[in-house]
This record gives sequence, C-alpha cells and structure tokens, in this order.
Amino acid sequence: KKKFQCVFEGITKAGNPTLLNQMYTELYITEGGTAEVTDEHEVRQIEIASRKPDRRETTIRQEDIFKASPGRDEPIRTVLTKGVAGIGKTVLTQKYTLDWAEDKANQDIQFIFPFTFRELNVLKEEKFSLVGLVHHFFAETKEAGICSFEDFQVVFIFDGLDECRLPLDFHKTTILTDPRKSTSVDVLLINLIRGKLLPSAHLWITTRPAAANQIPPDCVSMVTEVRGFTDPQKEKYFRKRFRDEEQAGRIISHIKTSRSLHIMCHIPVFCWITATVLEDVLETREEGQLPETLTEMYIHFLVVQAKVKKVKYDGGAETDPHWSPESKKMMESLGKLAFDQLHKGNLIFYESDLTECGIDMRAASVYSGVFTQIFKEERGLYQDKVFCFIHLSVQEFLAALHVHLTFINSGLNLLEVKQPTFWLLKLFNTPTLQSLHQSAVKTALQSPNGHLDLFLRFLLGLSLETNQTLLRGLLTQTGISSQTYQKTVHYIKERLSVNLSAEKSINLFHCLNELNDRSLVEEIQQSLRSGSLSTDKLSPAQWSALVFILLSSEEDLDEFDLKKYSSSEEALLRLLPVVKASNKACNLSESGCKDLLSVVSSQSCNLRELDLSTNSLNDSAVKFLSASVKSPHAKLNVLLNVCQLSEENCEALSLVLSSQSSSMRELDLSIKNLQVSGLKILFAGLQSLNCELNTLLSGCNLSDRSFEVLSSVLSSQSSSLRELDLSNSDLLDSGVKLLSTGLKRSQCTVETL
Repeated sequence: KKKFQCVFEGITKAGNPTLLNQMYTELYITEGGTAEVTDEHEVRQIEIASRKPDRRETTIRQEDIFKASPGRDEPIRTVLTKGVAGIGKTVLTQKYTLDWAEDKANQDIQFIFPFTFRELNVLKEEKFSLVGLVHHFFAETKEAGICSFEDFQVVFIFDGLDECRLPLDFHKTTILTDPRKSTSVDVLLINLIRGKLLPSAHLWITTRPAAANQIPPDCVSMVTEVRGFTDPQKEKYFRKRFRDEEQAGRIISHIKTSRSLHIMCHIPVFCWITATVLEDVLETREEGQLPETLTEMYIHFLVVQAKVKKVKYDGGAETDPHWSPESKKMMESLGKLAFDQLHKGNLIFYESDLTECGIDMRAASVYSGVFTQIFKEERGLYQDKVFCFIHLSVQEFLAALHVHLTFINSGLNLLEVKQPTFWLLKLFNTPTLQSLHQSAVKTALQSPNGHLDLFLRFLLGLSLETNQTLLRGLLTQTGISSQTYQKTVHYIKERLSVNLSAEKSINLFHCLNELNDRSLVEEIQQSLRSGSLSTDKLSPAQWSALVFILLSSEEDLDEFDLKKYSSSEEALLRLLPVVKASNKACNLSESGCKDLLSVVSSQSCNLRELDLSTNSLNDSAVKFLSASVKSPHAKLNVLLNVCQLSEENCEALSLVLSSQSSSMRELDLSIKNLQVSGLKILFAGLQSLNCELNTLLSGCNLSDRSFEVLSSVLSSQSSSLRELDLSNSDLLDSGVKLLSTGLKRSQCTVETL
C-alpha cells in the first residue's frame, strides 16, 4: 500500500495532463447494463453526447464500483468501463487505487493489482501462471511468500483493453482453473475474465468503446461509462485555470462561439490543450485574435511546444525562431510515426513500431523528453517503456501535417496506398494540392465509421494561408493560391449535393468551417431568422446545411415539430437525424412514419416521446412501431394519441407492454372507439410482470365491461400504474363503482386519478 501511495502521488505531482480535476470525471451506469459497441470515430460519439444534456443514467462513485445497487441480487464480479480517449478512465482507476492505499476507501480489500494492457503486451511470447504473473509485476507478494490468493479479497484492474495486442479468443481457449499452472498470458486473462481462475476476485476492465465487444456479455456483471465534462463543468475548469474573471469570461465566450471547440472541450485533455494555447496567445498578444478552428488551435499548440523546447532545452530566447533544424527533424519523424501508425490503428508504440518508422528507442526518448506535452514515454510501473502521443487528436493532427508537408515538398500523395506509376505520371502531370484534397475527401467519405473525419478537417485546414503563416519555419513553402482553396470548397459543396449520411454531411460542414467558408450555413440561418425558409425549394446541400444548423444549435432539441418545416415525406426523411437527436416528435406525416419508426430502434436515437395525434396508423404501421419499441436500444417511454387501434393492433401493442426490453412508461389511448375485446388484449399486457407503464391516458368511450377489465388491471399484483387519466371518458355511476373496486384493493399502485 505504501508503494502504491508513493507511486500515484508521484504521478499526480508530475502534472500529467490527463490528471485533470478528478472531481469532474463522472462514472455513469449505462442504461440496460450492456456494452453498446460503436465503431464510429470518437469525435462523432462526442458530438452525439454533446446533443444529449439530459443524462438519465445512475451516477456512481469510483469507490463504490463493485457495490451492488438497490434491487440487484447477484454480486458484481467484473465491471467494464467505456470512454473515449482522454476522457479519464486511467485517472479513475488510479484514484481508486490511491484512495485504497491511503486507507480512505475499500478497506475490506486486501490486494489491488493494477495492470495495463500496454505492459501485458510485452509478455505476448512468454508463459506465466496467475501467481507467477502477480509475482512478476508485484515482487513484494513473492518476497512475502504469498502463493495463493483464494483466501483474500482481491481486485484486478486491467486498463486499456483497446490497446491490447494479445489474441483474446474467448471461443477457442483451453479451460484453466489452477492459478499455479503456467500458460500464455492471453489464455490466463481469458480464464480470469471468464471466472474459471480465481472466481472470488473482482475485475475492473477499461476500454475505448470500439473495443468493448472483445469481452463476451456473459462475462460482464455491469457496464459503466466515463462521461466527459458537461457544459457547466467546462466553465468551471476554465474559471479554475484562469483566475482573472474577465480573462476567463472572454475565453469561455470565445469557446462557445465555435461549435467545434465547444464540442471537443467535452474531453478533459482538450480543455487542457485549449487552456495552454489561449494562455500563450493572451500573454503574447494583448488584443490578438483567438484561434477559432480546430486546426488553428492545434497549430498554436505545436508552436507553443516548439517555443518551450527552444527556451527550456536549447537555451534560446522567446524572440528566437521556434523551429531549429533539429526540431524540424524531430517533428518530421513524429509526423511519419503518427501517420503510419494511425493507418494501422495503433495508438501506442513499441520498439518494433518505432523501427518501422526509422526511429530508434534512444531518439524516441529524446523526443519525449523535449516535446513532453506532445509525445510521451511510459515505462509503466514495472515494465519496459512504450510511447504514445498525449491524445488521439494530436496523433491525427501530426499525421495530417505529415501528409501535407510530404505533398508540398515532393508532390507525393501518401493517401494513395500504391503509386507504382507515380513518377511516370509526374512527368506529364504536376500534382496539385487540390488533387490531394479531393482524394482525402473521397477516402474519408468511403470510411463507414468516420475514422478519417478529424484527420480530414486538419488536412484541409492546413491549406489556409493564415495557418501556414503560423507554421512558418516548419514549412519550407507557404502561400497557396486562392484558386486552389476555392476549388476545394467547391468540390466539398458538390459532395454535399449527393445524398450522404447525416454524419458524413456534418463532417463536411466542419471541413468548410476549417476552410473559413460558412456561406451555405449563413444562407440557411438568414432564411430561418427572417422566417422565409421554403423547404420546397431547398437543394440537397441546403437540406444538409439545415440539419447541420439544427444539430449544432446550443438549444436543447427538446421537441421536433415537422410542421415548422414541411409536412412532406421528403422533409421527414431529410430531417430524420434531427428527430433521432430530439426528445419528442410530433406532427409527422403518415407516409414517413415507417422511416421514422426504424429510427426509434436505432442505438443512437434519443427519442423519448412520440405524438401520433395526426396519424391514422394502419395495422402494418402499428406492428412496425411495436417491433421498433421492443428493440433493446429503444428509449421511447411516452406514446401519445395512438388512434384507430384494431384488435390486431391491440395485440401487437400488448406484446410491447409485456416485453422485458420495452422502455414504455406512458401510453395515451385518446381514441373514439375501442372494442372491449381490444381492451382486454391491451390490458393483458398491462398486467404482465415485465410491464413498467406508470401512466395511462384514455379519452375513449369506455363501457361498463371496459371498466370491469380496467378494474382487474388496477387490482393486479403485477400492475405498475401510478397515474390514470380518464378526463375525457364518459364515466357513469356503474363505471365509477367498477373502477372503485379496483382502486381500493391493497395491490393497486395508482397514486393519481
């Protein structure tokens, strides 16, 4: 414990940029407790998260991670914690261990063994028993003669599953139950995670979302997610960093004006990068213009680090040129490493990775020593050193810079995987920057998961003359013709005229922002402000601009009303991404309902309330609705004004209510004629043990027989109804008597009538 306390206090005092205000990092239990896996670029995930300020999940503290929540019977053995790069997963596990080491929490635990997959990767070719692995990393246990952990309360932490290079095959692994028997590290881990080895131990695994599915769901007791800064927490961070209230206010206002910067500040590490840059800009230029785009922000960040190196390590003055020949060579090497390894999907680098890029271990240590806030060396607590960039976005920026520099200096387009005829073509055609940009846009659009989205924004942003001026000294050639710039803008607008997915269109608009072209967006904004927007005449590019504006708005997307724009099916189809991000949808066209309902079952859909008061749904549409609402991903919990229900529709809706995966909490049956047979079928669903509906609204003409059925629902032991609204029903004395019979039963849960 003393050793851990010393180690982690050292990490904290070192000022590691990821250790930012631990009090802000919050852990949330994800709805449903399952690992929803997405392979989308993390910037897309952050953008989606930024549109969902209403967090309904349960918050838990890291010290309570293995404590079962109220109503949970089975103990928690394995916790899987997701979170994008730089969000604070490692900090969370370190804080958990430090609090234990300082006797602040979890004193019932005898041992905590924190491992990182970075360290375990080094042992890929070696064999250990579980006891031997613990002895290898934690020599104190071996010295104490501890060779059995069955009688202790033990927690294993495995940090960074997404960085694992071990072949974790859960389907073809030998079963191992003896903790003293040696095998490969991957077999050891699989049996530990499956509970075959040391089943009494607790396991905490952290990962980026894209790798979460490497662990089978039946091996995970609970899934949690580290969410980044909320908007108030972003402000709190900058006010804490900048004590001058006026300066802090100016910085916060500036970040809010740039949607790209504001979204990225969701990540604690980006807040640190932003603060580092803005502090330098405000100190060196009294009335200097603050960076407005991501590219500009990262260029400033690079320049700040070059200045630090020049002054701190080279003995230069603040006024000296930032880029010495040595610094340029370092940055070129790091850029090549960033691009080559990004292409392979590697975010951490071992000796073999460095050698491939022409960097030896000694040089890498020098780079990490002088560019400490860009590239870092990590020895781990017990193992050989590995290297990484401080954040994925920094690697993406340097990769884009490398591609840009290579093209400017040699005319070589690195995005073309094979160019056997390149030099032959160069004899007849001089490659242009425009051709590089076009190939980059094409390549990014072909990526189904947006893995080149941020890289593309940086690459295009680097072509701006203002940004090239900032990089003077690193770039040997500056100045790009306005004609080239305009051709790139024109090409992007042409691509926006093709039917693209919402995510791809949104990224192209971010690309236009990086190129300082906001003409399309400003045109639609002007029409919205003046109330003269006519959706009948919008081009595909203008539709995309409207979607971008609505999704980028700081206003909470609480209710989507199609009438504001159009009641046509085309309008609904074009605006489906906005519907997905909204909490409530109403005034939808009947013809577009099927398309809408497919959205309801989407994993990323945020829709909680659906108002069908203007729709006359036929049987097939209701069946489709029922199937969508039953999806494990559906978050819809309010269904209003379901009209013209046939007996067949009642059966479909009843199955929804009784489905274990249904999230329905409120149902409005404001209809005119509902047959008793239909009511019986529907109310059968309400009596199901799985039904969690707590509000029923009904304006239909209920007969005495209908009230008799409703009465039996109210007195059912499994009923979860809390509110019953019969304000538009024709209640006769006989109906009141029948209703009262159900209401007075001890099993009745109704609180509001």
